[in-house]
Amino acid sequence: MTFDVLISGGWVVDGTGAPAFRADVGVAGGRVRALMPGAGRPASAEVAAVIDATGRYVLPGLVDCHAHGDAVVFDKEIQLAALRQGVTTFILGQDGLSFAPATSQAAFDYASRSFAAINGSHPSIDGPVGVAELLAGYDRTTALNTAYLVPHGTIRFDVMGPAERAADAGELRAMRQRVERGLSEGAVGLSSGLEYAPGRYADAAELAHLCEPLGALPYVTHMRGYGASAPTGMAEVVEIARRSRAAVHVSHYHGPAGTLLPLLDGARRQDVDVSFDTYPYLRSSTILAMVTLPAWVPVADTDRALSMLESERARLAGEWASWGELWPRITLSHAPGLEWAEGMTLPAAAAKERMEPADFCRMLLIETRLEAGCVMARPDEGPAGEESVRAILRDPGHTGGSDGIYVGGHPHPRGFGAFARFLGRHVRELGDLTWEQASVHLASHPSRRFRLPDRGLVRQGQAADLIVVDPLTVSDTATYDDPRSVAVGIDDVLVSGVPVLRDGRLTGATPGRALRPV
Repeated sequence: MTFDVLISGGWVVDGTGAPAFRADVGVAGGRVRALMPGAGRPASAEVAAVIDATGRYVLPGLVDCHAHGDAVVFDKEIQLAALRQGVTTFILGQDGLSFAPATSQAAFDYASRSFAAINGSHPSIDGPVGVAELLAGYDRTTALNTAYLVPHGTIRFDVMGPAERAADAGELRAMRQRVERGLSEGAVGLSSGLEYAPGRYADAAELAHLCEPLGALPYVTHMRGYGASAPTGMAEVVEIARRSRAAVHVSHYHGPAGTLLPLLDGARRQDVDVSFDTYPYLRSSTILAMVTLPAWVPVADTDRALSMLESERARLAGEWASWGELWPRITLSHAPGLEWAEGMTLPAAAAKERMEPADFCRMLLIETRLEAGCVMARPDEGPAGEESVRAILRDPGHTGGSDGIYVGGHPHPRGFGAFARFLGRHVRELGDLTWEQASVHLASHPSRRFRLPDRGLVRQGQAADLIVVDPLTVSDTATYDDPRSVAVGIDDVLVSGVPVLRDGRLTGATPGRALRPV
């Protein structure tokens, strides 16, 4: 018996929910070839490399169900940040906007520019691209696996441009053809962003029509409303699911547990197959334009929107007149050309320029061509918000999603710490999940949900995406003040049987696969 890698002396938490068991894990040819309990490997076994996991747990690689790594996954800093948390797979194409499929330069430019503060700029693609080509660019070029959702907003712009109306029959047909082709080329579902343009102009009938080809794959949605608007958002989700018969996965499902958990129960009573992801923080992060500009500003048409920021200055000032208590909740994360303001609250940056917050915000949006990003403090920060996070992540439909945005000089810390925070704070310290439950929520459940091939379990014959976790020390270190600090407690990671992290350092190997559903 010959192994490329032997993980020796650890306790296997295999992703099934069964109790951890002591076993050596033998890996060869990219797969788990043997689980040898108790005394360990046979004396006759030949081993190329040994990882000593004594006192540590061996888990399947974790799946980040909501990551904005579409462009930055090639960046070594981001790969290190993910792997140090135990994440081996990113689900990309989130919130209805990403690079593919775009058949026109205008659609590619819009999807790239409108989400530049979220996804970044692709390092090697600068024009129309299909799902197959995009996936090919991820295959074996990064240390992480990737999977991709067909983004509704991108295909809508490709067919309809920035139109703020319902689609006609011909446009629906053209969009559906793009969904079907994206799925045939390897996408793992369809995503929507119903608070972003142009996705917000679609109605439930359009979305249901586009969900019909999904089969067992999920419709992944940034709903039309969260917090107090969550009942409205979830009602639309249920309508789309019932009309299309699609499974549903709700992105970053945050808000008061007393509201959100009954909504999940209500959807399930209507036979909706619903799952969701969360990140264990109370603050959010997004594009500054989304949280500050009123609906009458046509953000899907950047040039027109920028013109209106000039011509409708008085009207905009009226909209912002009552924002006195809201401006301090905004911290700038990405401000191209005004990098000195990154990490500052909007009022603090405005004061440095001797401007009022509203005037500074308008100037910033114009100067960055709507590409500025921000972190938003929520009104529910405190014990009640923390209790909601804890209650929601215990739901059996829960999966982990960092919603990691890595662009800018001062991003939200969730991209660098969410999964280590799940393991360190919510498993070890608070006991919200057991280690066995965590391996289900963060690895096997999302692997099943997105139909990832041979992932999510530590089992003979499965792809060897494996992480070695020190249960006593695994922790996040990223904070709002220092958001790029990497996690601790996970020093050894394999992707497709190849060590990509050894002793806490990248090995330089790039075995990550572009995963197609099975």
